[in-house]
Amino acid sequence: MANFYTEVPELKFQLNNPMMERICELKERGYEDKDKFDYAPQDYADAMDSYDKVLEITGEITGEIINPNAEGVDEEGPHCANGRVEYASGTRQNLDAMVKAGLNGMTMPRRFGGLNFPITPYTMCAEIVAAADAGFGNIWSLQDCIETLYEFGNEDQHSRFIPRICAGETMSMDLTEPDAGSDLQSVMLKATFDEKENCWRLNGVKRFITNGDADLHLVLARSEEGTRDGRGLSMFIYDKREGGVDVRRIENKLGIHGSPTCELVYKNAKAELCGDRKLGLIKYVMALMNGARLGIAAQSVGLSQAAYNEGLAYAKDRKQFSKAIIEFPAVYDMLAIMKAKLDAGRALLYQTSRYVDVYKALDDISRERKLTPEERQEQKKYSKLADAFTPLAKGMNSEYANQNAYDCIQIHGGSGFMLEYACQRIYRDARITSIYEGTTQLQTVAAIRYVTNGSYAATLRDYETIPCSEEMQPLMDRLKEMTNKFEAATNATKEAANQELLDFVARRLYEMAAVCVMSHLLIQDATKAPELFAKSAVVYLNYAEAEVEKHFNFIRKFKVEELDNYRIFSFPTGISN
Repeated sequence: MANFYTEVPELKFQLNNPMMERICELKERGYEDKDKFDYAPQDYADAMDSYDKVLEITGEITGEIINPNAEGVDEEGPHCANGRVEYASGTRQNLDAMVKAGLNGMTMPRRFGGLNFPITPYTMCAEIVAAADAGFGNIWSLQDCIETLYEFGNEDQHSRFIPRICAGETMSMDLTEPDAGSDLQSVMLKATFDEKENCWRLNGVKRFITNGDADLHLVLARSEEGTRDGRGLSMFIYDKREGGVDVRRIENKLGIHGSPTCELVYKNAKAELCGDRKLGLIKYVMALMNGARLGIAAQSVGLSQAAYNEGLAYAKDRKQFSKAIIEFPAVYDMLAIMKAKLDAGRALLYQTSRYVDVYKALDDISRERKLTPEERQEQKKYSKLADAFTPLAKGMNSEYANQNAYDCIQIHGGSGFMLEYACQRIYRDARITSIYEGTTQLQTVAAIRYVTNGSYAATLRDYETIPCSEEMQPLMDRLKEMTNKFEAATNATKEAANQELLDFVARRLYEMAAVCVMSHLLIQDATKAPELFAKSAVVYLNYAEAEVEKHFNFIRKFKVEELDNYRIFSFPTGISN
C-alpha cells in the first residue's frame, strides 16, 4: 500500500529533531493532560510516537485515496450552483476520509476536540497532502485559520467555533478584493454595527478567496467610517449558518482545480468582531498571513517531492539509444539538483516551523501565566528567527517547486506536454505558490530588513559554530567564504546609501542569504544522516555557490547610474509598445 509518509524517510528525520523535546514540553505544559484525556501523551517518547502514528495515517490516506483521486478532481473541479460551491466527488471522498481519521483541528487544545499537536507535525501532514493533491491541500490545510481565532478570539468564540473545526468543518480567510490584491490597506468591504441586533453587518465583494464557501470565515473589513488605510480595518468572524454571503462565481484557474477560488458577495451578512477594532490588518492579518505562508511553503515542498518522484520514475523507465535516460549526465544532473533543492527547502521549512512552535507555545503560555525572564528571552529569540525565516521558507520553496515542476516536464520530453501525465498537473499547480499569500517579491520585502540589519549574517555565523562531520568540513569552508561574499555585497549596497539601489538588488541579497542558510541546514543534516543527505549537500552547495558568485559579481560591478537602463517606463515609446 502506498504511504506518502513512510516512503519518504527524510520526513521522519525532520520530525526527530532535538528541538522537538523542548517544543513538546511547552506544548504539553509538562504533560499535564495525561490524566485528563486517554489519548494525551505520558511523556516525550509517547508524544513523538503519537505524531509518528498520525503522520503514518495521513500518509496512508494520501497514498490510497487522495492521490488516486487527484486526476479526476483536476478534471472535474468544483461547481457553483445557486450561490453555493459543490466540491468534486473526489474532494468529498478526500474530506470524508480525513475527518473520519480525526485529522482536523490538529493543533487545537484537547478540550475543544483537537489533538494539541505542535505546528511541525501538522506542517508535515500539510506537505504530505500537497504531494498527493495540492488543490485539496488548500481546502484541508485552511483549517489552520483557527490558530488566529484561537490566538485573538475570546473564550466564548473559542467554545463555539473551535470544536466545529475539530469535528471537520472548513475555513477560509477573506482578505482580497477586486481593487485590493497585495495592497490590503485598500480593502473597502464595509462593516457597520447593527445596534438593534447587537451584531456587525458586512457589505461588499471579496475576490480570489480560497475555499470561499467554507463553514467559517475570517474577514478583513473596514469598520471605521471615513478611513482609507490599515488603521480602519478590523477582523470579523462570519458563520455560513447565518447566511448573507453568496458565491458569485468560481474563478477559472490554471491549476489547483480542486480548490474553489471564489468571488463572494456580502449582503448585510451578520458577523462578529474577532479581537479589538482597528487591529485587523496591523496585527491579526499579519499573524494569519505568517501561518498561511508557512502552509504554502509546506505545499511547495510537497509539490517539489511530487515533481521529483515523477521525474525519477520516468527517467528510470524511459529508454533512448538502448539505455534508460537516467544514465545520461544531462538527465541525472537535473534530477540531482531537483533532489538537492527538495532536501534544502525541506530543511528550511522545518527549521522555520520549529522556530514558530517555540515562540507560539510561549505566547500561549503567557496568556495563562507570567513568563519567567528566561522564557521571555527564549520567546523573543524564536519570534525573531521565525519572522526572519518565514519569508525565506515561503519564497524559496515556492520558486523551487516551480523549478522542479519545470524540470520534471523537461525530463519527460514530449510526453510531459501531454495531459495524461501527472507532471503537467504538478506544473500547473506549482505556479500559484510563488504568487498567493504574498508573491516572491513581497517575501523579499519582508526579508530585506533582516539582510540590512545583519540578522541573517549573525545567524549564519552562529551556524558556523555548530560542529560538522569531517566529510562535510570542506563544504563548510566553502560556505564560510560564501557568507563573506554575502556580507560584502550587503555592505556595498548599504554604503551606497541609495534606497532605489537597495530595492533593485534586494532579491539578489535575499537569495544569497537563503541559499547560505539552506546550505548550513543541509550540512547539519548530512552530518547526522549522511546516508540521506550527504550527496544532496554536495550537489546543493555547488549550486548555491554558483548562485552566490553570480549575485556577488552583479552587485560588485553594478553602478547606480545604470538603473536608468532598467526603468522600462523611461524607454522610447517604440520599444515599450
